[in-house]
Amino acid sequence: LSSEEIIKRNLEIVEAHFHNETPENVHKAVALYTDDIVWEGPARGLVFFNAEDALAGYHDIFSSLRILKHTHLRRFATEDVVFDDCIYECEYVEDHMENFPFPKGTKVRMRLAHIFEMRDGKIAKEIAYEIIRRVGDPNDRDFIPEGSAVTVFE
Repeated sequence: LSSEEIIKRNLEIVEAHFHNETPENVHKAVALYTDDIVWEGPARGLVFFNAEDALAGYHDIFSSLRILKHTHLRRFATEDVVFDDCIYECEYVEDHMENFPFPKGTKVRMRLAHIFEMRDGKIAKEIAYEIIRRVGDPNDRDFIPEGSAVTVFE
């Protein structure tokens, strides 16, 4: 494949991964990992070395957060890496996420930057940098580029 084709494929794989990050389809998102996947959530001190543990982590997220709003800021790729940057506004409704910094009932805004290391059309490493702030706190500020896609959930 050409460099442009590899980059296009990497963007498509990451788009499919995010598209399937739902309670019903997350197994499809995890199926896009290599057999030697490494999944990291550095802010919460999480490192998983297999798809099964990553899948369990996703289920903890789904059972803990009620997503109110998603703002997608940017995504770009090289032949080896895809970067994605977005903001989630959520309510922490159940205490299932390991090392979550706020108590149940807290409304948070999570700046979520992902770095995906890609190999042969699969995700070999996913690093999810979760910057979690309580809505309304002094550090609850982001620059939203004009034209950012916003989805509000009921």
